[in-house]
Amino acid sequence: MNLILQRYSDNRESTQGILYRVIPYGETKKIQFMGHILEDEHRDEKVMKETRIPAGLYPVDFNKAETPLTLKYRAKFPSFFTFHLEIKNIPNFKGVYMHVGNTDDDTEGCPLMGDTANNNTIGPGSIGGSTQAFIRNYKLIADALNSGDKVFIDVRDENRLF
Repeated sequence: MNLILQRYSDNRESTQGILYRVIPYGETKKIQFMGHILEDEHRDEKVMKETRIPAGLYPVDFNKAETPLTLKYRAKFPSFFTFHLEIKNIPNFKGVYMHVGNTDDDTEGCPLMGDTANNNTIGPGSIGGSTQAFIRNYKLIADALNSGDKVFIDVRDENRLF
């Protein structure tokens, strides 16, 4: 499974993007909208827990550690949640999970999933419908991983539009 996180707006507090799934379609590919993404802002030098991950192609897999956050998510989503989906092999970052949240206060460098987004050029960045987007996308990505598929995310900055 291949994903694209296309960033489109950074207001120096937060970054907004759209998550797509790339689907083979004959000799070409189609993209399927999966939801909105909210991250911390871009920084030339990383500030711990306040900087979005750099653009690049990264594997996504389960982080099979039993952390307090893992236990919290298992209690909140007992019917399907096993381990966090982690974006791996990011230079100078670790523990970058795709998870629930609405504002940059809810993230420490991780992409938050949502079904709606405000315009962060006229106010603080936020997304809504985060829990529903997380459930839907977690199940889709986890199913792919559990069936033996490899999952990759291509994180693209604002200056690299398709």
